[in-house]
Amino acid sequence: MAGALEVIGDRWALLLIRDLSFGMGRYDELRASTNIPPATLAARLKHLVETGIVERTRYQERPPRDEYRLTDKGRDLWKVTLSLREWGDRWDASGFGVPMETVDLKTGHSLHLALVDDETGEVVPFERATLRPGPGADDTVRRLLGSG
Repeated sequence: MAGALEVIGDRWALLLIRDLSFGMGRYDELRASTNIPPATLAARLKHLVETGIVERTRYQERPPRDEYRLTDKGRDLWKVTLSLREWGDRWDASGFGVPMETVDLKTGHSLHLALVDDETGEVVPFERATLRPGPGADDTVRRLLGSG
């Protein structure tokens, strides 16, 4: 988790990832949506490009203008932002109620994140989920999980 947070950066980066997933990509759009200071925006976009979460492409030569788009790596963070939104909605983190919902395009039914068994496709309740050391686990992780 610490490594993932290091790659993402900070709350500004998560807000940029959110807005990029909404289809915004131009500097002015991102600035207006987040109210992020210009120097901070430039630094966060540079970091997200360097870590492969965002790609920068030129859309105009004179004057030179670029836009930003999520890479496959960045689009995979959608579940992280969705999870944060679900948590914030459940506990009314904004104090304004639920501003948006995730729904199925086909049915219009509400959707939520779930833990799903890779082999059976069965939704697994939180109470049955646990962690075990993975192939990259070091001694610290093994101790943390009681496996070493």
